[in-house]
Amino acid sequence: MGLKVQIRHFDEKDAVAISALCIDAFSLAVAPSLSHEGVETFKSIASVDSLLIRMSEDNMILVCEEHGRVVGVVELKEGRHIAMLFVSPDYQKRGVGRDLISAILPFASAVTVTVSASHNSVPAYLKYGFTCAGDPDIKSGLAFQPMQLKSKKSRIDL
Repeated sequence: MGLKVQIRHFDEKDAVAISALCIDAFSLAVAPSLSHEGVETFKSIASVDSLLIRMSEDNMILVCEEHGRVVGVVELKEGRHIAMLFVSPDYQKRGVGRDLISAILPFASAVTVTVSASHNSVPAYLKYGFTCAGDPDIKSGLAFQPMQLKSKKSRIDL
């Protein structure tokens, strides 16, 4: 039985569900390896107010839903940087992340798309075609691996 998901553009009514999804997935997978500062920084970035502010700027957010429930989200900042990619834990390893990346890439205005990947998400980004682009770093308590995808693609072949 396959997933019956739909990917669509963010709507203001999605902000609460997206914030909760991002914070829940982050809390399970990433937060245990970070300092208190890093956790608080992320919670601020993923807050409802922060999401709404970024959407009033030039960011694009796509959501993946199944039966009306938001199960994944991807955010493209300034047409060149994946600012967030989160999938509900019970939907991970089922192609939702790949589908979200494939759906957002055609909206990239830059030939090189970047991401500051959490260390545990590096293997997924490698599968999506990204490569490491520098040394691991920490900013505002958030540990990440800079990565990039050099060519503009409309879909990912895995």
